[in-house]
Amino acid sequence: MDRFIKAISSPGAKGATAGVAPTQRVNLGTVVNVSDDMVAIYVENMVKYDPAFKKRLLDRWLDKVVHVAGSGFVFVLVMAIILVWALLGIKYGQSEMWQVVISDFQAILCYIFDSFLMRQQLIGHDTLMMVAACLRSRNISNSRMLRQIADNWSEKSGQIEDLDKNLTESEFPEVNWLGRLSNFAASLTGHIVTVTLYWIGIFVWIGFGQYCGWSNKWQLYINSATSALMVFVFVFLENIREQHRQYTESCMALIHKTDSALELRLRTITGDTIENEPVVIPGPQVTKIQRAIYYYADVVGTLVGIILMLVVLIIWVVIGPAMSFDANWWLIIGTYTGLIGMNDGFILRNVFYHLGEHEDKAFDQVRAEDLSMFEIIDVSPPVENEIQDSGMSFRISAAVGRFCSHELVVLLGTTVMIGLVIGASVMKWSTTGQLLCNIPPSLIETFFMIILITSQNMADAKRRIVLFNIYQRRRYLLSYVNNIPIWDEK
Repeated sequence: MDRFIKAISSPGAKGATAGVAPTQRVNLGTVVNVSDDMVAIYVENMVKYDPAFKKRLLDRWLDKVVHVAGSGFVFVLVMAIILVWALLGIKYGQSEMWQVVISDFQAILCYIFDSFLMRQQLIGHDTLMMVAACLRSRNISNSRMLRQIADNWSEKSGQIEDLDKNLTESEFPEVNWLGRLSNFAASLTGHIVTVTLYWIGIFVWIGFGQYCGWSNKWQLYINSATSALMVFVFVFLENIREQHRQYTESCMALIHKTDSALELRLRTITGDTIENEPVVIPGPQVTKIQRAIYYYADVVGTLVGIILMLVVLIIWVVIGPAMSFDANWWLIIGTYTGLIGMNDGFILRNVFYHLGEHEDKAFDQVRAEDLSMFEIIDVSPPVENEIQDSGMSFRISAAVGRFCSHELVVLLGTTVMIGLVIGASVMKWSTTGQLLCNIPPSLIETFFMIILITSQNMADAKRRIVLFNIYQRRRYLLSYVNNIPIWDEK
């Protein structure tokens, strides 16, 4: 019973992340593995970057599924489906049943990608926190050895040669043409002007409500339009996140290689053989409401939500004959996935913002420790690249994103969902009642996904600069120690 209680209560607890950098040795031959929960496994003097930490087989397979879902192939496939959908709509678009079926398809697809996006977010967070812990682990050893050099250098050899100050971004991985194209498209999709046009379109649709008699067909028109947009936004967001993950890993690989070379050179100079120390980064301090949000995110991120949807699908099919497979029956599955999807949109936005804050604090600590190493050797650090002000539109988008990320806004979204369920119940779950549970969630979720793209753009740009600055500081330190001869006496 205790094990069961622990298992169901563990999600949502964003605990500490422990990491230890692989200890570099001058004399090769001994293999040391360091393994524990959330601790990376490395081999001595292994310069190849390995972001993986101990995971169950199921988790590794789920991660692969998420990576495939963000691939270019899946993106092109879904875009082709949307195109076919649009072409068939020329002939069948006036049919209410056609629009209902399309609404169901959209809701189910977006529901699945909700789970993928959530897991993608959690994978990325765990990896970045592990990287920060490993960088800090090696910083402890490098700082200790730099103190030895600072204390003994004047006695050992006198003057050092000029440092390599010509570090340029050309040495750092470049975003390929597809990545640049995606970034450009993402900047347009998530731009405040796009968001404004989106809401203008919604109000224009509302303006035609009275003319159309507030009919079901009038409601289905906007549902079809937002369905296509929402599918695009979900798949596009998944794709740009996957591209950013691949780019970030290439940056991490270069940083890891340079950091390992720095440590090995320092050990060669000083003869230091002390193992790198594990570093533990405490988890974020959160309120009970935020803990509940993280709990839900963890459950969705394990793709449990998709399993629940499969159960609902089976029940839905079973009750089909009793409802004569009418339009009302078709809307049931769309209603379920639409309502849950809207709630997931609130959760995704919240989790992205708060986990991002935690990652920023972790890398700020890495930066502070890096700068302290330059103080030890009394050398000025290299000039850092700075994040450019992206203009008024991005500042407005950032402010909207922060507001939408508040835990009380998530509670508001849950309240809206409950209110829609009550409204549909009062209407005895008629077609109109179910459309009430389909259309507002679709409008709200699409808005949240567009806002999330804006936030993703800003976070990606910031992360690229942070990673380049980390690499540049290590290249500078490596240039310094490469000018120091190996001590003859230890």
